Amino acid sequence: MAIIRLMNGVVYQELDEDAWQALHRHTAAVKDHFAGIGVEVVIDDAEGYAYLRAQPESETERPLPRLVARRALPYHDSLLLVLLRKRLLEFETTGGETKLVVTREELISMLQIFLADTQDEARAVDRIDTIIRRVTEMGFLRPLRGEENTWEVMRILKAYVDAQTLADFEAKLAEYAAAAGRFDHA
Repeated sequence: MAIIRLMNGVVYQELDEDAWQALHRHTAAVKDHFAGIGVEVVIDDAEGYAYLRAQPESETERPLPRLVARRALPYHDSLLLVLLRKRLLEFETTGGETKLVVTREELISMLQIFLADTQDEARAVDRIDTIIRRVTEMGFLRPLRGEENTWEVMRILKAYVDAQTLADFEAKLAEYAAAAGRFDHA
């Protein structure tokens, strides 16, 4: 059961307790199963999730065909992921609640400043709704039951947007802000 759940996507401890327990009971066997086909099982007990990723290529062995597809994300999807990761980091440093919850309005305001200036606000909001939908389909946002336009930010995001990516993004933003400041005074 754990193998099938992992093949379908991320296994969360709080959302799929049975698969999580099976994964822990049979960790060695599950890892061996996937290692034979060039896939690594990553289990993060602290965050409560497990997922599959391609094993790093070895220089000594002939590489296996890639089973876990890599996809280039559209710029604005990547941007939203980085912004959500930054928000998750801030959320974790303040403590308090166990889940980071965001609303559609918050997501719109996070992204709007990065969209090219447009006269048509409705079109910009439609574009943001599309970005939110794609990020939700990827599993980084989970709609909350009974609450329209409200999502939980899934902690698996930490595995995809690491601290270095976040630092690089912050540096780029500072660089852009400095450049904008030079043009304002010109």
